[in-house]
Amino acid sequence: MKRQLNNPVVRLFGCLLILSGIVLLFSRWLHVNPTTVGFSFLLAVLLISTTWGLRYAIFTAFVATAAYNLFFLPPLFRFTIADPQNWIALVAFLVTAGVASQLSERARRGTEYADQRRREVERLYAFSQQLWLSENVFELLNVIPKHLADSFDVSGAALFLEGKQETYFVDDRSRTLFPSDQLKSISDRGEPVLDRQQHVCYMPVRMGVRSVGALGMAGCDLSRESLEAIGSLVAIAIERANTVEKLTRSEAARESDRLRSVLLDSVTHEFRTPLTSIKASAETLLSNANLDPAQRTDLLQVINEESDRLNRLVGEAGEVAQLDAHQLHFQFEPHQMREAVDQAIKNSQPALRSHPLEISISPKLPLVRLDLERITEVISQLLDNAGKYSSAKAPIHITVEAEGSEVITSVADQGPGIDEMEQEMIFEKFYRGRDQRMLMPGTGMGLPIAKAIVELHGGKIGVISQLGRGSVFHFSLPAE
Repeated sequence: MKRQLNNPVVRLFGCLLILSGIVLLFSRWLHVNPTTVGFSFLLAVLLISTTWGLRYAIFTAFVATAAYNLFFLPPLFRFTIADPQNWIALVAFLVTAGVASQLSERARRGTEYADQRRREVERLYAFSQQLWLSENVFELLNVIPKHLADSFDVSGAALFLEGKQETYFVDDRSRTLFPSDQLKSISDRGEPVLDRQQHVCYMPVRMGVRSVGALGMAGCDLSRESLEAIGSLVAIAIERANTVEKLTRSEAARESDRLRSVLLDSVTHEFRTPLTSIKASAETLLSNANLDPAQRTDLLQVINEESDRLNRLVGEAGEVAQLDAHQLHFQFEPHQMREAVDQAIKNSQPALRSHPLEISISPKLPLVRLDLERITEVISQLLDNAGKYSSAKAPIHITVEAEGSEVITSVADQGPGIDEMEQEMIFEKFYRGRDQRMLMPGTGMGLPIAKAIVELHGGKIGVISQLGRGSVFHFSLPAE
């Protein structure tokens, strides 16, 4: 229906239909003086000019003048005028209709232009908001053509970047519409090319006076001012993403250096205790002292356990470095959680030696897709902490159960508990509880490693604790 109303023939017929209605109204039913009829014709001309434009208003004005003369100025039904004053009225009507039509057309075009600029400003705002969502340069460059197509309803879009000498397209059709050589020439010249007949626009992307690339858009009816604003927004977004990326890399490098320093200090401190024990035991064995077999076995046991402790410290330091470099690799396979629990209990025997162990594992648990070695490491870390911080003979509880689509593993102890303020902080690298850091040896790496492993499995880890009542560490993994 809207397309039919835009047809010129239909509009001309509509003008005639409106004038015919006025003539019938005042000639058959409402008998008024010619002045009233003239104002009615003039009002019709103004409405048509406002709605459809000047050329239809001019056509309506001439036809209205003829109808006014034929049906309302004596002698009626003849294109002659008896009274000379009516000539003045007729000419005045025609001139008034023409001037009013031009003024109305000018106001209509001004309104349309203002609406168009308003819509362009709204689209520019939406486009700028989309640009700020990406802080990665590679991602931003790939989505800019798509954002152009979505925000401005263009049928094709391309972005050429001078620094990379690469072109990014919204689709395959845009590759044929915008050759890279043509975009490069626009960038080199630094001047826009607007083909209004083909609805194709080329706009340099400038940062100040420096050209950093070029944009191409097909199906483009945007004003030059809006196109220049788009080019400036794209340039600012690319420069911002570059700056953020450099700052992120710089901050990551500083953080890596800080962690490396803290790690070295922590590991160096923790190495001294097992090394001292190993050194003392070895010197005693080498001194040819009169040791009975039981004493010799105890010293060898000390050397063995402290060597394992050293090995674990080295392993934790290596894992922290791998986590920071995102180089920790996993081998996911379906397993029962009991496999990891049994292996962890075996690995943690020294820490659990003086604690009764209570195990509750629900029957018919679903399989979990996991790296058995890594999850065993997580449970071992929780068991080691439970044994380290619990008093002798205090029981340790291990629970595994299914809840919804997750399998939840818990380790409960009857240790001193963790302050509510510290329950989140203990999962941060190198952090140790303020009440325990001077009493118990440790590096503060175990729980952060456990958290990273669980999260890389798609799970969550946490703790529930009360001071003086003990703690329950738990982690969940998605079931198969």
